[in-house]
Amino acid sequence: MQNSMRVAGKEIQSHVNIFVFIFVLFIMGIIFGAVIVNSMNFVQKQDLFFYLKQFFEQNISMNGTSKATLWKDSILYHLKYMLLLFLLGISVIGMPIITVLLFIKGLVVGFSVGFLVNQMGWYGLLISSAAIAPQNLLIIPVYLIAGSLALIFSLTLCKQLFIRRVHQPILKGFVRYSAFFGALMLILIVASTIEVFFSNTVLDYVLKWIYH
Repeated sequence: MQNSMRVAGKEIQSHVNIFVFIFVLFIMGIIFGAVIVNSMNFVQKQDLFFYLKQFFEQNISMNGTSKATLWKDSILYHLKYMLLLFLLGISVIGMPIITVLLFIKGLVVGFSVGFLVNQMGWYGLLISSAAIAPQNLLIIPVYLIAGSLALIFSLTLCKQLFIRRVHQPILKGFVRYSAFFGALMLILIVASTIEVFFSNTVLDYVLKWIYH
């Protein structure tokens, strides 16, 4: 166990530039999402806010979908996304797609928070804090680490395939790669639990307080 942790630590140190690159890429996505909000005209913002308000009011009025169903849907979404990153990591040619996916992830977060704050001011910030922040404190780092690991594994495969002098035990690397993704998925299950059973409950109270 200690040996595995030591190996993982060395891997992270030797590829710290990739982790920094992914983090900067994600931040750029957030900034770009906020810029998109500011570049929208008044009519576009009002149309989108109308549908958002309808969603909020519907969310208040329906006691509907069970939390168990929401929890399963959330886990399934994360599982699909992580599986996609995992497969892109072992495909070699998937490296550009990994960066695009993480950039889009940042863009969605930046646009969501930016739009809510732009249209609702402090109420929007309160809704963002209730609905987006709690689970994303876990989700964002997990996706950034998963994307970094996928890029690192792809680069390792590229070196193995195209640079004959490099001979690394790919099978061991693949097992370690799979184990890391499995551990990250467990963290996402915790994040899904927070999202469904905590964030959604808090969001219901916040929306009722705002709209009543």
